[in-house]
Amino acid sequence: MKLISAVVLLTAGLTVAGCAATGGYKKRSDLVSDPAACADKRFEVYFTPDRATLTDAARQAIGMTATQLQGCQIKHVKVTGLADARSGTAAANLTISEQRARAVAEALAGAGLPAPAFDIEAAGAEGALVGGVNDPLRRRTEVLIEVAAPR
Repeated sequence: MKLISAVVLLTAGLTVAGCAATGGYKKRSDLVSDPAACADKRFEVYFTPDRATLTDAARQAIGMTATQLQGCQIKHVKVTGLADARSGTAAANLTISEQRARAVAEALAGAGLPAPAFDIEAAGAEGALVGGVNDPLRRRTEVLIEVAAPR
C-alpha cells in the first residue's frame, strides 16, 4: 500500500513540475495549427473490390474537402481512377477505373467544385503495379486539387 501511495505522489509531483516548467497549460491554438484553407489538397478515395460506388467515408472526405475550399479559387482538379490487377481483364480494369474517377468527380462537382476545372484519368490495371508488384490498395481514386488565393 505504501508503494502505491509513493508512486501516486511521485506521478502527481512530476505532473505539477512539468506544468510549472512550461508556464502552465497553453491554449489549443498555440499547440495545434489549422491547415491553410486555400491550399492545395490531395487525398484518396478507396473502393470495395469490383465496385465504383462511393462509400460513406468517401462522401465524408469529399464533403470535408469541399467545405475547406469554400471561398477559394479552384485552378485545377485531377482525378485518377485506379484498379486492382488481381482480377478482371485489362479492359474491365480500365472501365472500372474510369467509373471510379467519374463517381468521385461527380461528387466533387456536386459538392460545389467547378466542373470545368476537372481532369479525369483512368490507369486501369497498369495503375495497380508498383515496382512490378500488384498493390491491392490500388482500388482507389487519387484526387489532387490545385488552389489559388481566396476569391
